[in-house]
Amino acid sequence: MEKFIINSALDMHLHLRDDDMLKLVGPLTSKSFAGALVMPNLLPPITTKEALLSYKQRIKEACKQDEDFTPYVTIFFQVDYSYSFLEDIKDEIIAVKLYPFGVTTNSETGVSSMDVEILRPTLESMSKLGIPLCVHGETKGFVMDREKEFLPIYESLAINFPNLKIIMEHISTKEAINLLDKYDNLYATVTVHHLLLTLDDVAGGMLNPHNFCKPIVKRYEDRAALQEIVLQAHPKIMFGSDSAPHQKNNKECHHGAAGVFNSPIALQLLAELFEKNGKLDNLNTFVSLNAQRIYNLKPISKPITLIKKDFIVPDVYSYKNEQVVPMFADKTLAWSIK
Repeated sequence: MEKFIINSALDMHLHLRDDDMLKLVGPLTSKSFAGALVMPNLLPPITTKEALLSYKQRIKEACKQDEDFTPYVTIFFQVDYSYSFLEDIKDEIIAVKLYPFGVTTNSETGVSSMDVEILRPTLESMSKLGIPLCVHGETKGFVMDREKEFLPIYESLAINFPNLKIIMEHISTKEAINLLDKYDNLYATVTVHHLLLTLDDVAGGMLNPHNFCKPIVKRYEDRAALQEIVLQAHPKIMFGSDSAPHQKNNKECHHGAAGVFNSPIALQLLAELFEKNGKLDNLNTFVSLNAQRIYNLKPISKPITLIKKDFIVPDVYSYKNEQVVPMFADKTLAWSIK
């Protein structure tokens, strides 16, 4: 039986939510990943040390059956964070996450202006303290152009804060890839759904709300460009699932929430993609080694064995009153986790 071993897989962009939803989706990540960078856009968002430590503890409790899992927590960007505050929490966080106002789930308290001078106090403190900046890089323009329109802002940030490590989250366009090597301090995460889907998979036939996300999946040429650079295991790109669970009835409705839930099947889908393209030897670099180097991480050794065996994706994952439909529900994958 064909098999492949990934050691210390890391998900560098993950939504775990809270309460019963956290208890449902947390173990589905901790079972196969050694660690994950967890987003802070709860309601209310994580903006204080007390909230940060409390959330980290709730994550550990939800994933307690997997002691070899590390939640790398983040804090929600504010323009008035003081140097002393950031210095105090530096050892508790892995990054600060910046959301422009209203661009995605729970971003209503995000930054209303991307003017460099408004952002400068917090970003200069982060730069001096060596705290990376993660960014949801979209404007409020036409939905297919939002990431492309945001790229000049990434350039401005990279130029004005050359010592600040900036991660372009869940890039989805070929234009974002072209920007990656232009500045030494720019890095990126890529999701499995942006590697496999296009807008046709959302609205090309019958509407599929479970493939709807932000940034929205794009054109065939964007998907091809992402696949090409990821399959090479480009040293500035790492895996971030952006797995974002929502209640089934909040997806299958007239105001369906944005987010793709893929945590339980991400590694299997990546194995299939890399194997099909003859690049399976690069998979561990993409899902682990690059993140370790970029974020200076030393995760616990956690080998996960993938085997060439059919796996039928469940139609729903449930815990108490929470129900979440995964990406590719009811479909058969070529790889399974042993």
